[in-house]
Amino acid sequence: MAPLLATGLLAAGVIALPAATRAEPLVTQGIGASSCSKLAADLKPAEGLQNPVNLMLYAWVQGYLSAANVALLEHDGKHVDLAGLDEQKVVGMIATYCKANPDHKPSAAVDDFIRKAAKNRAKWDVGTIDWNG
Repeated sequence: MAPLLATGLLAAGVIALPAATRAEPLVTQGIGASSCSKLAADLKPAEGLQNPVNLMLYAWVQGYLSAANVALLEHDGKHVDLAGLDEQKVVGMIATYCKANPDHKPSAAVDDFIRKAAKNRAKWDVGTIDWNG
């Protein structure tokens, strides 16, 4: 009975944590929202996806760019072709950016890439994605 009571009290304590000690909302979490100064030392472009930080970053960038493409398509029917953006280019781009801009976030590098990238027109019916349905 004592272990069960202790588990219950522990769970109640975790649930009752003050708001200040809880994690930030999910939208502000993730490797792309981390500090470049912290990330730059952990990125090892030469190690490819064998490096867990490189892998995490690459997966995050793919998701970020996919979401950006949906937004671009919804806005004006254009998108960025991501076919040539492999892990070496992504990790290298972020590593270079973060070393030069330690006070920024990796997401700023991706935003800059999106702004400068050629946009391709696509057939897209605005409003076809209904996430509120």
